[in-house]
Amino acid sequence: MLSYLHGFHAGNHADVLKHGVLALLIETLTAKPKPLVYLDSHAGAGLYDLDGEQAAKTGEFANGIGHLWPMRHDLPELAGYFDSIAALNPDGGYVRYPGSPELVRRLLRPDDRLILMELHKAEVHGLRAALDGDSRVHIHHRDGFEGLPALLPPKPARGLALIDPPYEVKTDYAEVARCLAAAHARWPTGVYAIWYPRLGLDRDQSETLLRGLLDSIPRVLIAELSVSPQTRDFGMHGSGMALVNPPWRFEERLKTLLPRLAAALTLEGTGGDNWRVAWREATA
Repeated sequence: MLSYLHGFHAGNHADVLKHGVLALLIETLTAKPKPLVYLDSHAGAGLYDLDGEQAAKTGEFANGIGHLWPMRHDLPELAGYFDSIAALNPDGGYVRYPGSPELVRRLLRPDDRLILMELHKAEVHGLRAALDGDSRVHIHHRDGFEGLPALLPPKPARGLALIDPPYEVKTDYAEVARCLAAAHARWPTGVYAIWYPRLGLDRDQSETLLRGLLDSIPRVLIAELSVSPQTRDFGMHGSGMALVNPPWRFEERLKTLLPRLAAALTLEGTGGDNWRVAWREATA
């Protein structure tokens, strides 16, 4: 299926978590002078108009970047994320919102590379329009589940891969686990970030996904944030990032960031613990 268009969901609470964690990862990895490569299995359109028809139809960004933007000066560790948005909006605000490829492109250095995969014809057209002028960027019109392992190991052999499918079909969860296993076998030293949704009780597959990842990876760091209580319906109340080979002591940075992100994004009336950072390990 190729019906998913991220423009309807750009800038929502899940994007904020994903992009905040990505920005921290890139900042940490670029602290060393050696060049690196960023790979994105489901790159999307690269750049989104939050005043456009798709974003206006759902209004999801209002409870994501819309909540966070006024508080940006209270989150200095996400300066790179906010600076990237500001650079796209010289007149102020956040109407032009970067997808993961555009965000990372702005955070990387001249000697770094980006390898981006996208299968949806309309999305890859937008991706090329937004990023094709950058010689560091290499765009592949292909299925990221197949393409990511096929393009590994990359050169340079140091870097980060984002696996971020839309999960529009149930098989995406198993495909993520299969893709990671195949990718990790070819590039065991790479850093991997896997985004996943937290849905209503009747539809949530996050635990199944994590168990699938641990079938091939012995240890995974997870960071989850919920903005409303979990109910039985389909709605996405939160999301998570599963990290393989994260930088040393990265969990400490996440434990500092996530409670403040949760405080900024959580809807009124939501109580209890709405974030967690924890290691998950495979059982014997």
